[in-house]
Amino acid sequence: MKMLTAIPKDLQPESKKRLLWVILFAVAMGWVEAAVVVYMRLLYYPEGFSFPLKMIPWNVGIVELVREAATIVMLVALGILAGRRPLERFAYLMLSFGIWDIVYYIGLKIVLGWPASPLTWDLLFLLPLPWVGPVLAPVMVSLAMIAASVLIVVQEDRRRPMNPSGVFWALEIACGVIIILSFILDFKVAFTEGAPGRFRWGVFLLGYVPGVLLFFYTWWRAERYPR
Repeated sequence: MKMLTAIPKDLQPESKKRLLWVILFAVAMGWVEAAVVVYMRLLYYPEGFSFPLKMIPWNVGIVELVREAATIVMLVALGILAGRRPLERFAYLMLSFGIWDIVYYIGLKIVLGWPASPLTWDLLFLLPLPWVGPVLAPVMVSLAMIAASVLIVVQEDRRRPMNPSGVFWALEIACGVIIILSFILDFKVAFTEGAPGRFRWGVFLLGYVPGVLLFFYTWWRAERYPR
């Protein structure tokens, strides 16, 4: 599997083992997530998933909300258990999240033949409000998270940590909020009229591009001028 062969070869053996197990856990978790959604779509969308979204029974909705919250708890717990220092723990959280999300879509493609294309609209998440958008957008976020997490793990392994400032975190959080806004601004339309005609790519990229550039600039500074 490409995800496993992409593990940097110059990592310490213990770091390689930790990275490998996190990847395997995330792959398995992504498949489990896909399986749950397959069952739900067979129940509520037997003719195929489409918009507008169907209202499910309130008790099933509560179960689904708790399941999504539990998923995040699992990913956070994995990061805490795998990492040795705060930034490394966050990196493993990002890595597991990114792999989980991509494997989830791969699982749906294998079982259901869905999505038809990267621009197919999906219900992405439910907390704190429903997130909707084309599959390509969350996959872009996941790929950036995977790349960033691997770089952090390598830096931590070499004892050359990034040590990002408070300003860095404030800006990255702001970028994350903007990305989330791009997913939730049109959620009402998805329940009443169907998939919104156009995704708010302008809002999405306003958060995505600066967030990615800021991270890689900070990483480059730490790599070039180690403390």
